[in-house]
Amino acid sequence: MTTDGNSAPARLRLAGGAQGFNWLPVFVAEEQGLFARHGLAIEYKRMGSVDKATIAVLEGEADLAITPPEGAVADFVDGGELRIVAANAVRLPMSLVARPGIDSLAQLKGTKIGTSSLTEGTAIYTQIMLAAEGLHYPGDYEFVLSGIHTKRWEALQAGEIDCAPQPAPWNFLAQDQGFRLIGEVNDAIPEIVFTAIIGKASWLQANPDVVTRFLKALIEAHRLTNDPESQHVTLPIFQRITTSDSQSLARRGLAYMRSMGMWPEGLAVPDTALRATIDLMIRAKLLDEARRGDALDVVDGRYLQDAI
Repeated sequence: MTTDGNSAPARLRLAGGAQGFNWLPVFVAEEQGLFARHGLAIEYKRMGSVDKATIAVLEGEADLAITPPEGAVADFVDGGELRIVAANAVRLPMSLVARPGIDSLAQLKGTKIGTSSLTEGTAIYTQIMLAAEGLHYPGDYEFVLSGIHTKRWEALQAGEIDCAPQPAPWNFLAQDQGFRLIGEVNDAIPEIVFTAIIGKASWLQANPDVVTRFLKALIEAHRLTNDPESQHVTLPIFQRITTSDSQSLARRGLAYMRSMGMWPEGLAVPDTALRATIDLMIRAKLLDEARRGDALDVVDGRYLQDAI
């Protein structure tokens, strides 16, 4: 559906933590006029952390959020209103970056590891990777709430933390400056719902047309983002949102993400990715094993079905 020129666009408040690299299709949609074409005016709400983005939707400060889905899953199984309506990213384009002198995951025992949350995203991925090396939290290492990836990079440089999961191209920037890439998150966790589009059931049911139009625009943007022939559109945006001074570094990061299939065609939530997310939550003790089956129902697919 598009506007006819006489209708005012529908306002949609869209929240996120950092609104960084995984938001590339969103900003492609904005700058290519895809949201406007579908009769939407997006109000961007940068919350500073993934937890706050989830809470913003729950409390009605935002209509939708693009954020890791663990908070929505936990809310849903507790009888709450949060739902996943689509996937935004289904790969983890991150490396564990350690200070010089640390060359393996095993050497992280007794160290401080930076993360943006203790209950979502980076903390879970790190726990899973280190558990495979016999290191467990709490006990074998300490998490430090350092903030989003830009803040984690500052903390690494300042020596406030010893290691942090860092997305591309920040991982490559760190490597170029002598830091160590000691593990690839995507190798340990090949498919997962990294970021999802989440909404509150009551708002979704009251605004189905707005949700569908948003998803239609984002589907088009994902198609552009995944097309190497659209590099002239995507690379400048990627370089800007990752605050990379080097175009070659940005090109390296974008190619890294695109090659692993980070942005799903059609915003589909793969069953294997959702199951991996739920499994990791259980292993991180954020979800009871007995609620595994319940958690699978967190996806409300009707809006995406209408958008395709």
